[in-house]
Amino acid sequence: MKKLNCWEFMKCGREPGGANVDEMGICPATQCKSLDGAHGGKNAGRACWVVAGSMCKGNIQGTFAIKYLDCSRCEFYRYVREEESWRFANVGELLMRMNKDEE
Repeated sequence: MKKLNCWEFMKCGREPGGANVDEMGICPATQCKSLDGAHGGKNAGRACWVVAGSMCKGNIQGTFAIKYLDCSRCEFYRYVREEESWRFANVGELLMRMNKDEE
C-alpha cells in the first residue's frame, strides 16, 4: 500500500502544480530532499512537522520550535506515528538528518 504524503492526506494544494501554489507558494516539505524517504515519504512529505513553512490548521507555520506543539496534535502526524509504529523516527533524528544536509 502506498504511503500518503502530507499534501495528499491534508489536501492543502501546496505541492508543485497544486491548486493553492499561486496564492500560498510551494510548501517547503515538498522540496526538502534531505528527508526523502523518511517514514516512506517523498522529500519531507511524512516528516513535515520538522520543516519551517509547512502548514498547520490552515496557516503557514514558522520555525520548528514554534510549530511543533501544534504539529504533534495534527491528525496527519498521529496517522504517520501510528502507521510507522516502532519505526517512527523521533524529532531529533529527523532534525539531525535535515541539518546535516544544510552544512
